[in-house]
Amino acid sequence: MSNLPLKHDPYAAFRVPGFVRLFLGGLLIHIGTAAQSVAIGWEIYSRTDSAMMLGLVGLTQALPMMLLTLPAGYLADIYDRRRIMAIRLVGTTLTSVGLFGFSLAQGSIPLMFLLLFMDAAFHRLAGPAGSALIPQLVPTAALENAIKWRTSLFHVSSVVGPAIGGAIVAWRTPAAYAFSAITTTVFIIMLLGLQVPEGRRSRPGRMVAQVLEGMRFVWHQKLILGTISLDMFAVLLGGAVYLLPVFAKDLLEAPWGLAPEQALGLLRAAPAAGSVAMAVLLAHRPPLQRAGRSMLLAVAAFGVATIIFGLSRSFWLSMVMLFLTGFSDNISMVVRHTLVQLRTPNELRGRVSAVNSIFIGASNELGGFESGLVAHFVGPVMSVLSGGIGTLLVVATWSRLFPGLRRFGRLTVNDQ
Repeated sequence: MSNLPLKHDPYAAFRVPGFVRLFLGGLLIHIGTAAQSVAIGWEIYSRTDSAMMLGLVGLTQALPMMLLTLPAGYLADIYDRRRIMAIRLVGTTLTSVGLFGFSLAQGSIPLMFLLLFMDAAFHRLAGPAGSALIPQLVPTAALENAIKWRTSLFHVSSVVGPAIGGAIVAWRTPAAYAFSAITTTVFIIMLLGLQVPEGRRSRPGRMVAQVLEGMRFVWHQKLILGTISLDMFAVLLGGAVYLLPVFAKDLLEAPWGLAPEQALGLLRAAPAAGSVAMAVLLAHRPPLQRAGRSMLLAVAAFGVATIIFGLSRSFWLSMVMLFLTGFSDNISMVVRHTLVQLRTPNELRGRVSAVNSIFIGASNELGGFESGLVAHFVGPVMSVLSGGIGTLLVVATWSRLFPGLRRFGRLTVNDQ
């Protein structure tokens, strides 16, 4: 009976002071990082007038994802996770300070890309550690509640951060980097006071062999492989986020007399707002009855919305289409994350989650590179249109390559 209040309490995780500290700190730095991302895209495009350079931003941030995510997952099981997070925060604070100085001095573009690479590397270093820290802080009965709130945190900060970033950039671009540095500094102070119960750690061992075991599992589990790869290629082809500075500056007229920088912040926030709306809707509905079919339809809707966005010259229609990309993408994300957890043995979940993070995380940045590369040769509009069409072709192909995905039913623990 003592577990009933915690089990049915929608705010159970917030009864744990350590989780509150971690949640608020994470919310703060996600907002700061999102604001800094707006500044990066705006500054690069304003100084170079090149969509290709926007694509290179994505490539620069994708390389650490591909190189460091799997080793970072291994390190998170070996060393003190709070210490790993502290190292990450110090590193990203220093890179934000470096970007602030670069922006003030109008430094060389290669130097900016070096700073972006270092910033992304520090973020990758602590990603698995941050996720793995939650079970150490929160009782098992409240763990699901904590994970839901942590997922919502990312979407909310992705709405608020770009809007703040657009407003700051419209005032002074360097201030956005300073704002990001301040948020990470505050989180460092909050992290120092975080009390983490001592837990069991893995012993250092054969890192490469252990990492390869997780990769082999994904390869042999065709349902997981189909789900992860579908989402990866859809984001890789259909993502238009990295080209938004082009649309905000050159192709769309901002409403209400807003500066283009402010319009960019609104455009960047629209997909996250759609994700938040879908997350709330799904939270109040029973499990999806035909999850695989729902995922395929959601990815197809993502592609259609991307195509309409590319054709639109109305700011508000463009906002609605970006909202719908986030709205539909959230369905795909819920199905993917839940399926991976349901179909993966507990002893492999960390490594399989790392593989999942590489597939999806890298596709965001590589998708930015792909969009910028295509835009360089055929223009931003054709880049977005071809990406949306490519997404629809991927859905059609995957529905045939992975017939089990079409037939996959309820997202429940019993469906294993």
